[in-house]
Amino acid sequence: MTRLRLLAPLLAAGALAAMAVATVRGAGCDDPGYYAPIDGGYELVGGCVAAGDLLVPSSPTEPPTDVGAPDRG
Repeated sequence: MTRLRLLAPLLAAGALAAMAVATVRGAGCDDPGYYAPIDGGYELVGGCVAAGDLLVPSSPTEPPTDVGAPDRG
């Protein structure tokens, strides 16, 4: 019973690592891309991510109001 307690975390970690490798191999990306220095920063060139794949939340048109904030004046 104590051997099972010692080996169970190791077996679970091995199974999770194998699943991670299989997931990455099955991702289907032929061009992994590379980072290029641009204007003092870096930009991903190539790769499997297109601009339409990223969800960017829209900015609020009005600043939020503090309706329930206590008056400190």
